[in-house]
Amino acid sequence: MRRRLPLCALLCLLLPACAPARTTVRPADPATAGAKGVGDPLFPTMGNGGYQVEHYGLSLSYEPADGSITATAEISARTDRALSSFSLDFHGLQVDRATVDGAPATVARTGDALRLTPAQDLASDAAFTTTIAYHGVPEALTDPDGSQEGWLKTPDGAVALGEPNGSMTWFPGNHHPSDKAAYDLTVSVPEGVTAVSNGELSKQETANGRTSFTWHTAEPMASYLATVAIGSFTLDRTAAGTVPQTVAIHTAQAKRAADVPAWVASATDWGTRLFGPYPFSSTGATIGSGPSIDYALETQTRPYFNHAPDQISLVHEIAHQWFGDSVTPGSWQDMWLNEGFATYAEWLWQEQHGGPTAADTFAEYYALPKTDDLWAFPPANPPSAEDVSGDPVYYRGAMTLHKLREAVGDTTFSSILQTWTTAHRHANARTTDFTDLCTKLAGKDLTPLFQKWLYTTGKPATS
Repeated sequence: MRRRLPLCALLCLLLPACAPARTTVRPADPATAGAKGVGDPLFPTMGNGGYQVEHYGLSLSYEPADGSITATAEISARTDRALSSFSLDFHGLQVDRATVDGAPATVARTGDALRLTPAQDLASDAAFTTTIAYHGVPEALTDPDGSQEGWLKTPDGAVALGEPNGSMTWFPGNHHPSDKAAYDLTVSVPEGVTAVSNGELSKQETANGRTSFTWHTAEPMASYLATVAIGSFTLDRTAAGTVPQTVAIHTAQAKRAADVPAWVASATDWGTRLFGPYPFSSTGATIGSGPSIDYALETQTRPYFNHAPDQISLVHEIAHQWFGDSVTPGSWQDMWLNEGFATYAEWLWQEQHGGPTAADTFAEYYALPKTDDLWAFPPANPPSAEDVSGDPVYYRGAMTLHKLREAVGDTTFSSILQTWTTAHRHANARTTDFTDLCTKLAGKDLTPLFQKWLYTTGKPATS
């Protein structure tokens, strides 16, 4: 039985030819070189444009005798535009070879910019993997404020501390806090030496006189929060609270740090009640060999202290796991979102544990004269890279939070803290995101408060 042809098909048979329907094909965007720098107002050359890293697979072999490393970085990323080349931040070490998706890539270096040109252009929104093999003796950097960061020698090993960009001294990457990624780090050291990093210890193997430690960080992490500490450490897991924990304690600090595991558990559980669910799969701390480094750092899941801390210092760094590590600033200009919050956590801890009230602590700082460094600049607008860790960022930042608490009441203030950590969990945020959230939850215009305490130069009036 024959089917009747549809009218359009019948016409095609009768006409000399039937032209196919026209379609418009948009040409692919031309590939361009990825930008060096993401335009951070305080660190304009930091980071790189054109891609976002999804995972770092780092493998390092460390030689204590001469301080050298031999390493490979496998970086999985995704383009956000078509790329003919792209940059990585990398300081000092010698590149041996580099590939992109398994094919050799051309390597060029200018200062701390490592530019790779793949054999073929990378399409927009395409996943790719670059592998860089390198070696050398990693270096320390001097920050604009004069402090040391990067790869720092210790009496029996080394520690890597990265704020703001010291991580580029030991692995190539996109070293701006706006690009967060998961990590797997394997460190090979002589047998009897321990290598500590972020996250959880997923594997430990000893063979031929060397031990390899593999640490896994599943949650996104900004590169300045990545760390490795090498030396005579013991790993303490005995005092965990509701969150699994590992506290690495250098043998030289064992007696002084005896209370630290219990303090970590207490501070983590306290923060969970106050700030919302703990954002990572584990907590902990690393206690180094002695006081040669004059600061602590909130390295993710395992804050670093170069000697046994007091309890309030530990509370500050544990609070950073919410404020800075999970909710990470989109720009270094927003540093007060890290330090102001962690400092105010200290005030709240003291208030709830028999110390001065937050109001008393606020009054103590407010009594400082107009000439004090506390009033040198507004906390949400540090004028230079040198000022990113200045007193206003910490203490006037905390004072802003106290004035906010007074303005909205404890119930709304608690809601603001927990909503903030939930809404931006494992993400980046800016000051305007916070002030908008506060206005929304308070149900009133808080612009005058924030203008006075976050953006106005000099000592604000309290009225």
